[in-house]
Amino acid sequence: MAKSRFATAASLSLVLAVPAVAQTAPAPAAATPAPAAAPAVNVAERNAITNAALSPAEAAMKAHVMFLASDAMKGRDAGSPEYDIAAQYVASQFYAAGLRPMGDEGSYLQKVPLITVKAKDQGSFTYQPAKGAAVPMTFGKDYVPGANPSNPATKVDAGLAFVGFGIVEPGSKRDDYAGVDVKGKIVLLFGGAPESLHPELRAHFGSAATKRAIAMAKGAVGVLTIEPTMGMINMAAAGYQRPRVTWEKGGIGFDPAPGAPGLGLISQSFAQTLFAGSKLAWADVVKGAASAETRFKATALPGRLSAAINTEWTPLPSSNVVGLLPGSDAKLKDEFVVLSAHLDHVGVGRAVNGDTIYNGAEDNAVGIASLIEEAKKFKASGTAPKRSILFLAVTAEEKGLVGAEYFANNPTVPKAAMVADVNLDMPIITYKFEDVIAFGADRSTLGPIVRKAAASIGVGFSPDPMPEQGLFTRSDHYRFVQQGVPSVFLWPGQAGPGKAAVDDFFKNHYHKPSDEVWQMPALDWSQGVRFVDVNYAIAREIADGAERPKWNKGDFFGLLYGGYGAK
Repeated sequence: MAKSRFATAASLSLVLAVPAVAQTAPAPAAATPAPAAAPAVNVAERNAITNAALSPAEAAMKAHVMFLASDAMKGRDAGSPEYDIAAQYVASQFYAAGLRPMGDEGSYLQKVPLITVKAKDQGSFTYQPAKGAAVPMTFGKDYVPGANPSNPATKVDAGLAFVGFGIVEPGSKRDDYAGVDVKGKIVLLFGGAPESLHPELRAHFGSAATKRAIAMAKGAVGVLTIEPTMGMINMAAAGYQRPRVTWEKGGIGFDPAPGAPGLGLISQSFAQTLFAGSKLAWADVVKGAASAETRFKATALPGRLSAAINTEWTPLPSSNVVGLLPGSDAKLKDEFVVLSAHLDHVGVGRAVNGDTIYNGAEDNAVGIASLIEEAKKFKASGTAPKRSILFLAVTAEEKGLVGAEYFANNPTVPKAAMVADVNLDMPIITYKFEDVIAFGADRSTLGPIVRKAAASIGVGFSPDPMPEQGLFTRSDHYRFVQQGVPSVFLWPGQAGPGKAAVDDFFKNHYHKPSDEVWQMPALDWSQGVRFVDVNYAIAREIADGAERPKWNKGDFFGLLYGGYGAK
């Protein structure tokens, strides 16, 4: 699972982000370390856990994870040779399950033209006040440049306007742009979004991509973010060339808001200079910025700013894996239910207890194993679904949901024919789950389907137990949401022993080398089989339903992305 992509004010990953925010192994070493297996401690005990006898269904699921999360896979980092091996493994399993290849050129693999993007150099920023001489700005003190994936050499010379937090949200009657025309201007804003918004909307409006999309729609030609706290500019300067990941389109990097590039970060001390002579006092700006609830009055600033940023990108080719189970109904077979899970993890990173390999057993080899076994379950049922089902294993989720974004924009079936996505990401199976969670379920008619499926295996359905995390926006299903497709992200729930188990995983194993098959508490493969059962029930219900899933009328995301049923 990708890390959280929003914060109470702003984070470096937001203020300097290109469309897809990179997610790498936690605390990476200064230089890439040589992969090292866990130290030879309690090897016999670990092997006993790894090779314990199980029922055939449990052993089948575990076998996939044993391979995908082995040290030999070196953490399945997107773009690595080991990821490519993992993709070939999934393709072979799709073949064994009787799925038809739906990748490129009759294969199961869809080539994904990933690229890494970073600032090529320190760029050049100059401020021209309304009166007086131009003021050259200093890298690392006054500004840190961003990276523009859609243009290797970005030059902007324009007037400035301050737009607070850059949010336009009709539901709360908030328009941070009200009263000022920003067409042809560079907008200056803070990161973050109000806590008073629904957490999923807060995650949406707090993202750099959303802020730039709003700015572009208003006619702005660039976005500058003010550092949220004094001194953060120094941290940004130290990592300003950290590569991020997107995908190549037409010879350049994909960017959903190319008209308003993220020019970079400016310090609060220099921002004060920009407000000299304006109608809004800088002291009031600083005071108001303490809370994203503050509704600043949008203000044109008196000077101009010239910014030049240079961007370089490097190919990082990878692939999604796509298999099709054809539908049986003469009409409905041309509609597609997508079942997705990400195959990548975060690779090799800083050693923890002597181990540098971030294996990613739960995150997300268990999800991929569930996907494979679900395909086999459909085949074993002897009854083909009425709608067709796409089984999709995607790359680069940990780098910003990029593989899913590529597929959602370039599907191997007609885009309008994708009627739903059910996403499997990091199901925690160290306990006997008593309920399930489906993030986003109450936004569409998928909600009742998930509830019915949960009841079919004797478990309850619970609302999001941690809404502050904004998980609806943090996994691959969200890329389908952005194409208007009703989608949910399914998890075992937190009733009974669930909360303690989830807390333990996030504290001790999430994005750490200890996310392995033998981790303690041990993975409970009987719960993996139950998880497959509920996934199967959901997919079967969607595929055989008389009506395609639709957004609830008036749903925010359904309306925003033109989803079926939202109007």
